[in-house]
This record gives sequence, C-alpha cells and structure tokens, in this order.
Amino acid sequence: MLERAKHFSIKQLATQAGVSKATVDRVLHERGSVHYQTRRRIEQALDDLEAQEKNGLAVGRTFYVDVVMHTPQRFSAAVRAAITAQLGSLAPFRIAPRFHFFEEIEPQAMHDQLLRCLGTGSHGVVLKAADEPPVNLAVKQLTAAGIPVVTLVTDLPLSERIGYVGMDNRTAGQTAAYLLSRWLAPGPHQVAVVIGSELFRGEEEREMGFRTWLRGHAEHLQVVEISGGYGVYASTFERVVQALGQHPDLRAVYSVGGGNRAIVDAFAAQGRALDVFIAHDLDEENRQLLAEQKIAAIIDHNLQIDARHVFLHILQFHRVWKPGAIAPSQVQIVTPFNLPY
Repeated sequence: MLERAKHFSIKQLATQAGVSKATVDRVLHERGSVHYQTRRRIEQALDDLEAQEKNGLAVGRTFYVDVVMHTPQRFSAAVRAAITAQLGSLAPFRIAPRFHFFEEIEPQAMHDQLLRCLGTGSHGVVLKAADEPPVNLAVKQLTAAGIPVVTLVTDLPLSERIGYVGMDNRTAGQTAAYLLSRWLAPGPHQVAVVIGSELFRGEEEREMGFRTWLRGHAEHLQVVEISGGYGVYASTFERVVQALGQHPDLRAVYSVGGGNRAIVDAFAAQGRALDVFIAHDLDEENRQLLAEQKIAAIIDHNLQIDARHVFLHILQFHRVWKPGAIAPSQVQIVTPFNLPY
C-alpha cells in the first residue's frame, strides 16, 4: 500500500478517510497497532482517490461528500459505480466521495455514524437509511452545522434533508401491480409482496402503491406480505420458505426491496412454480436473474442520473451551482429483451 500511496499526500489520504494524518502515517509505515476497520478505511480512501484520478477530475474546489447507506452489498456496489462514473462531470468542481456502507446497522449506530461527518470536513451527506427518530435527529444536527443531507432511493420526509433523489415509489408500486395483474392467468390468485424492512419509507410507499392499485383494479388478487429479510440472502430465503408452507397457492411475487436470488431459490427448493416475478433495481444479481428469465421485469431508475442529481443538490446548497428544479427519476421497465449491456 505504501508504494501506491506515494502518489498522494498524507493529508489527502487523511481527509478522504476521515482520520488523522498521524493515523495514516502509522498505517502506511506499519508503526504501532491500528484497528483493522481504520486500516480498511484508509485502504478504501486510497482506492477512491485512484478512482477519482482515473475519472479525470478537474483541479478545482473540492467537495467531500459522505455516502452513507444501509443496504445490501449488491446495491451499494451499483451506487458506488454510478457515483464514481459521475465524478468528472461537474467541472470545475472536484467531488470526493467517501463511502460508508452497512448491510446491518441499528438506528442509533446510524445516528452515530452520521455525526462523525461533523468532524471530518464533510460538505454534504447522501443518505439511505431507515426512517427512525435517531436518524432524523442526526440529519437535524448535520443541517444545523451547515452540512446538507440528500436522501437517495428511500426518503426521510419528516427530516430536515434538503432533497430526495429517486423514483416516485408509489408510482413504482402501482406499475408493478399493473404488470403483475396483466401477466397472471385469469382467476383469483395469491401474490406475495416481499419487503426488506417496513422501516424504509421507500419500500413502504412501493407496497402502498401496489396494494392501492390492486384494490381498485384487481380485487381478485390477494396480497401476502413477507417482511424482515432486509434483502439479505439467508433471512429472505427463510421467510419465503415459511410463507410458501403457509400459502400453497402462492405463485407470484413483487419484491419491493431485494434478496431476489433467495426468493427464486426458495421457490425452487420447495418445487413450486413462480409464474410472475417483478423486482427492483438493475444490479448485477438482478441482471443475471433477468438473463436467466427467472424475473419477468425489473422496475428501474437511472442511478447515474441520480448520482449527478445528489451532487447538484449539494452544490446548489453551497451556492456554487445555478439554482433550478431537479427532475425526479423516471420509472423504467426492463425485461430480458431490452436488458442494457
């Protein structure tokens, strides 16, 4: 790591990692003991600096943006790729993202993580988190300190965030209900709505849109809720298998959150047919499931455009970008036959 780090100053690495210069020096020269998580943050900071350099960032004012997300690794990887791809598009400003991703994190721990941004020179926070009081409190404290917060994919509407970037989740849920009702064979059916966690406002809004459309247009479809898997394979698999045991006629799924490989595998393990499966987000796992035609359709939105929009919110807050409305994400429907490369 020392050889790679010679291209950057200790101050650059320390600022990118959100640690002291002394800590960076100890890690680079292997002086004394440093917690493995701190070492990993510095290694990640080096990766991020190299990615920024590779994307040809302009040498202008630098804005350090902390991307804090409670999400499965497959989605955080897609977000990282989208953000990194946009880094060179906002010249003359230099955006330096710092990523903090968690597959599992309690609300108080998320609160504490957000408040760490107060002492690390953060110019803005991009946030995906559960709509919980400690999280909303942290957003309020960051805002009071002049650090804007933009929510991504799932909103915190009662917080003091400056903006939300993502699709209209109610419309997305209605779209899923429309497609599923058209693709199922005629007659009454049970359809599952698989939710990672009801604490994510975006997932709750998708489910509400789904249920509302079915009540008004397809009353013959009965909704079975499966929740609590957090998009993680093992817990999602377990909950779907349990639901299949309780509902022998269940043959269709709308996956609001993630864990879609686990859903497919749970049906296969029970020898059950999955007639229609609609899910969200064109991450690598879902691309593969689409290509295999295990998923009928993905409801997607352009993460690259979203990445640009979160940066625009932050730059507008700091009054270095022209003010103006930022358009919401457009719902896109992807099938195995229009899967982008």
